[in-house]
Amino acid sequence: MPEPVPVELPPPGGETPPAHRPSAETLLRIENVVKHFPIKRGIFFKRQIGSVQAVEGVNLEVHRGETLGLVGETGCGKSTLARCITRLHPLTSGRVVFDGVDISRLSVRQMRPYRRRMQMIFQDPYGSLNPRRRVGSIIGDPLAIHGVAEGSERKRRVQELMETVGLNPEHYNRFPSEFSGGQRQRIGVARALALRPTLIVCDEPVSALDVSVQAQIINLLEDLQGEFGLTYVFIAHDLAVVEHVSDRVAVMYLGKVVELADTAELFGSPRHPYTAALLSASMVADPEKARASHRVVLYGDVPSPINPPTGCRFHTRCPKAQSICSAEEPPLEVKPGDPAGHFTACHFPVQRGETLVGATPEFHQAAAGFVAISPGTAAEGGG
Repeated sequence: MPEPVPVELPPPGGETPPAHRPSAETLLRIENVVKHFPIKRGIFFKRQIGSVQAVEGVNLEVHRGETLGLVGETGCGKSTLARCITRLHPLTSGRVVFDGVDISRLSVRQMRPYRRRMQMIFQDPYGSLNPRRRVGSIIGDPLAIHGVAEGSERKRRVQELMETVGLNPEHYNRFPSEFSGGQRQRIGVARALALRPTLIVCDEPVSALDVSVQAQIINLLEDLQGEFGLTYVFIAHDLAVVEHVSDRVAVMYLGKVVELADTAELFGSPRHPYTAALLSASMVADPEKARASHRVVLYGDVPSPINPPTGCRFHTRCPKAQSICSAEEPPLEVKPGDPAGHFTACHFPVQRGETLVGATPEFHQAAAGFVAISPGTAAEGGG
């Protein structure tokens, strides 16, 4: 097993590492990851009656030094996938390969060196901090658990971390309740940074914050990435934030990745109808662009992950669905005319320059029953 990387922080005033530049080297590889949660019934003798298919066959690569954005509706499996990556959830099947080592089936003891190298920033800055413990103890926990520093040395490192993330080191002995929401999230960032990890999974780190505070935390994460050479998996609902911070973006729907591309390519030419609908609903700051934009309305609810649709999971809400969509699951692949690295899982992807029109509720009522849909039934512009 490889030796854990050193966790020493760079000395104050030391040489600044080179600016953030993603490399082609793969740091994290997710291979056909599946995560099901069993549904059990019974009081004394519980039996499984079904399962929640939270993540279903996800394949992704994260390059060293990049930020991979992960977007999708609530319940699509983003946070579950994040916890599978960091081994907070055991996998049902598949593999997670971190820096060339398969960590999918490692024991708690075997995972210990890799815990230093992958950390997580949680969504809720209020619920993720123990209100009965002082900030110095919270940030210093990773150093204590891994035996990195004790006593005055640990206090020095914690105060150094607090200063790095923009907190007053003199507030070492305060409780979380004495800090604002943005400051609490900075505490979470400092805790994640304590062991100098290589990979940080950011699970919607700004969704619970005010807009002005969101910008401060995003700028902090970008500065830390350049300073410490971090790699991020960044989960968010706000597409404007994802566009700003990400090098590449993966779009998830009902446990599956439906589109993956470089950020500019995906936002400029979305190929999956679900991606096009998401982008059409995002806020546009420019009034002229907002007036010129076209909103794609998706009718119907997201299907249950307990009993997802057959074939393409999006076909019950898709304005371009045809009979093949309910029968065959489309592979995630590069479509003709798309640049390398732009992957789409769709039988009838949105053509470049095409205006996608939402289908009628009657269309989706038929699709919900897995009835074959003819091209003429779909909305205008459907293929």
